This record gives sequence, structure tokens and C-alpha cells, in this order.
Amino acid sequence: MIIAVDGPAASGKGTLARRLAAHYGFAYLDTGSLYRAVALQMRRGGADLGDEAVASATAAAIDDSLLEDPELRTAATGEAASVVAAMPGVREAVLDFQRRFAAQEPGAVLDGRDIGTVVCPDARAKLFVTASIEVRAHRRYLELARSGEPINEETVKAALMERDARDRARPIAPLRQAADAVLLDTTELDIETAFRQAVEIIDRQRE
Repeated sequence: MIIAVDGPAASGKGTLARRLAAHYGFAYLDTGSLYRAVALQMRRGGADLGDEAVASATAAAIDDSLLEDPELRTAATGEAASVVAAMPGVREAVLDFQRRFAAQEPGAVLDGRDIGTVVCPDARAKLFVTASIEVRAHRRYLELARSGEPINEETVKAALMERDARDRARPIAPLRQAADAVLLDTTELDIETAFRQAVEIIDRQRE
């Protein structure tokens, strides 16, 4: 069984997806970490982030060890990931990895921006998780502050808005809610309430 969890950055989808994977005993993949790993490897190698040929080659040979690298979660890596994620060659290379991961038994939970629409359109259960831009900016600010990264909340908000626009406007696999995905707005929900609601939604979809 595949559970697809899509939504914009800092909506809470990653935390929720991890909880769902643990609850159902499924494997979990943060698909955004794949694009972050590509971007991080390019930045460390001094490559031009706009070079699609290099980005695609990097994506085709993703270094799995980078998926646990703490630098994946920095604001700079997130911005760079958004750039390479818009490249068709990168998305094609990463798509194979994601689909192989999703096919494992007894099931998998994948979170991202195009899981329910492109990566796993036949997923049994689909959620589209969102929240207001103010709440998302505050969450991301707290996350970055805890990691010791110096940044102010208005800068975080502006970066998220720019990223939303880029993710929604890209011609390949844009961020959008699948027609058969259930919307879960976490603006006024804590993680426990969001988790309970998500489980109820998924259990209904499984039936």
C-alpha cells in the first residue's frame, strides 16, 4: 500500500508522514531529501546549480549517505534544491528511485510535492497537507533557530513565498493537490490532532 503526502514547505507534511509510517509499519521516504542531496552534492563540488546536465548526472547517482547529512536541512540547501527540482532531467532520474521505494511491501509513505499526481498517481491513500504562510514561516523559523542557523522570520517568510511560487509554476510536476487527495489544513492543529485526523482520512480511503 502506498500513502502519498503532498504539500508546500513547512506545512507539517514531513512530521506527519513519519508518524504515519511508524503507525502503519511502512517504510518512509522524504522525497525532498533526494533533491536536497543533489543540490548539496553540487554545491560542495562547486558546480553551477543551473547546469542541468551536471544536476541530472548527480541525481542519477545519488549518494545515499547524504540523505542523513544535517546540512540537508539548512535554508541554503532548501533553496538550492528548489532550483534543481525544476529540471526535467533531475526529476526523471529521481522518479525511478521513488517508484522503486514505493513498491516495497507491506507499504510505503512518501511525502513531497508531486507524489499523488506524478510519482504514485495510483496510491491508495492521498493527503494534501497545507497551512497558512504565516504559520509555515513561524514553524520553519523555529526549526532553523533550533539548529543554530541565524535568520529572521520575515526572511523565512519571503523565502517560502518565493519557493511556493517556483514550485507551483514549474512546468514539470508542479505542486498541486491531486483530484482524489484529501485536504488537511494544519494551520490551527497541533501534531497530535493532525495525526489523528490523518489516520481517520487514510483508514477511510483504505476501505
